[in-house]
Amino acid sequence: MDYNITFLPQNKTIRLKPGVTLLNAARRAGVKITTRCDGKAACLMCKVRVDSEHLAALHPPTDAEKRKLGSLLDAGTRLSCQAKVRGSVTVHVPEDPLKAAIRKQLERQQQEEDDWF
Repeated sequence: MDYNITFLPQNKTIRLKPGVTLLNAARRAGVKITTRCDGKAACLMCKVRVDSEHLAALHPPTDAEKRKLGSLLDAGTRLSCQAKVRGSVTVHVPEDPLKAAIRKQLERQQQEEDDWF
């Protein structure tokens, strides 16, 4: 059986078989999730958020996730390199920090221009 994995804010959905990690699903869907450790739960860069109603669509957290994320797991944060699909799920991918900083700067500049005229 295949399941739908939807990535937000990109709004991309892909159908995959159970057992695929969210990181691999994202790659197949063309969604960029930053990582440096190549799926070894070492860098913590691939954190994503899953709404509470979709947490059951993922396998339980691995021991590595439990050690690395601690209480963040309670808020729906998972390591995409470790979280494996076992049902349809919607995943929130955080904005890349550099892109977020640039976007915020551009928004400030636009606001200053709007205030000027």
